[in-house]
Amino acid sequence: MKLIKISEDKYYEYKIQAMFDCYKWDPQFCDSNTLSKYVLILTKEENEEIIKLTESLDKETRLAEEYLNKNMKIAKKLALPRKIIEQIPNMQDYDKTQNIRLMRYDFHPSVDNNWVVTEVNSDCPGGFAESSLLPDIARKTIDMPELEYTSFGEKMVKAINNQLNNRGTIMMVHCTCFSDDRQVMQYLGDRLEKEGYKIIYGAADHINFKEKKAYCILENNQVSIDLIFRFTPLEWLIQMKPRRWDGYFNTTTKSCNHPISIYAQSKRFPFVWKDLEKAGIRMKTWQNLLPETLEVKDLGLKKGFIYKPVYGRVGERISIQEACKDDEYERILQDVKKHPKQYLAQKRFQSKPLKSEEGKEYHICIGSYTIEGEHAGYYARMSPYPRIDSYAEDIPVLIEK
Repeated sequence: MKLIKISEDKYYEYKIQAMFDCYKWDPQFCDSNTLSKYVLILTKEENEEIIKLTESLDKETRLAEEYLNKNMKIAKKLALPRKIIEQIPNMQDYDKTQNIRLMRYDFHPSVDNNWVVTEVNSDCPGGFAESSLLPDIARKTIDMPELEYTSFGEKMVKAINNQLNNRGTIMMVHCTCFSDDRQVMQYLGDRLEKEGYKIIYGAADHINFKEKKAYCILENNQVSIDLIFRFTPLEWLIQMKPRRWDGYFNTTTKSCNHPISIYAQSKRFPFVWKDLEKAGIRMKTWQNLLPETLEVKDLGLKKGFIYKPVYGRVGERISIQEACKDDEYERILQDVKKHPKQYLAQKRFQSKPLKSEEGKEYHICIGSYTIEGEHAGYYARMSPYPRIDSYAEDIPVLIEK
């Protein structure tokens, strides 16, 4: 695994292409650039190892969530939001053959030359265009056309075609006030329009449900929906008013992702593994790759642990002190003390940084997608600190033959 720098004289054009050809509309967070000047190169062996581990993790995760969906007593250990617990009985008719299951597993290289997986983005993983279009312009920019990559977008289109037979209406459900969310949906929507689908962009409350079927209620688009592609996180969805969101849990309309995704999205997922093992569902790959994870109340005097929010995203509120800005670290500790059940404690691993040609060190997170159990490409980010948060930079992944 290595970094190759995009030369200064080519980076500006590369960034313009990313913005206008790869849906990277705003490559900044606050005053920080979020489009890396580097390309990440994996060896063939590293790629094959990550794929094998990813698909093994996915098999365990899918078996686990289907079991949890039928065993509410155990699922309650995940401390799901009350409104979602109330909906578990409505998910009993979940049919995995009628839905598309999408996940992304976060891999980090460690100093002992092993892979560490810190979480699975089980509910609403993003990075679609960055993993589908950016690698191609990157290999052209660094003049290494022999390098390979897997396009997430093409894998997703294939999965949707398998469900809908290349016809129908797809609703791209997202938080319409965020351009970051829209660019994710716009890329996939434009690609699906080329397949002949009718694409509607809307918010979660732009769908109504009648007799368990989904209908768009937007003016001039009041039609039945054949597939819901949801990019609104469930913990946000259940705050929606009026209360139409409960229809998402028992609809017979096909979806990606179905709310069954909430079980593994909870960072408390490891707390049900013993129950799963008793039921005959082995979690061996997860146990080998995830750092030791404890309830905050069980941490005691143990050293070397960090705090993570149960439903945190993009690295928010993770207590890695050197990565925190201003008084963020102290505020996290205060919040943990005030709301211990909203956090967990996880053994801190030593991330192995990659060194650039100039000698700078960067920490890498490689998000490995699965669609219906099969590896579906990478979305990677890098940071000068061992926390991958909103300030981290997107970096395309290419693979040696």
